[in-house]
Amino acid sequence: QVQLVESGGDLVQPGGSLRLSCAASGSIFSIKTVAWYRQAPGKQRELVATITSSGSTNYVDSVKGRFTVSRDNAKNTVYLQMNSLNAEDTAVYLCNAEVVITGFPEYTYSYWGQGTQVTVSS
Repeated sequence: QVQLVESGGDLVQPGGSLRLSCAASGSIFSIKTVAWYRQAPGKQRELVATITSSGSTNYVDSVKGRFTVSRDNAKNTVYLQMNSLNAEDTAVYLCNAEVVITGFPEYTYSYWGQGTQVTVSS
């Protein structure tokens, strides 16, 4: 019913920037909180940033001041602008969205995208 598709991952040099997108499609009535996670090889999945439906944001300490999460509700898309990237940012980045489905306003469903690879290396 709902699909999330991340894009924008790439190989970038240390100090570089990338902008990731998380686009939702399907029978969407509204999207509540959207979260960006990342998972590096051999490490647990880590919550990186969240943005609520009203635009309030939170970040893990390691990305504060470097990453910015934003959303375009008209496009059902959330972005993660990543600046001053370093090797420790290398991971698969995934988005998770809390979605109210059209016709089922009393329920909120959680959806995941498939992830996009970010590699920071010289």
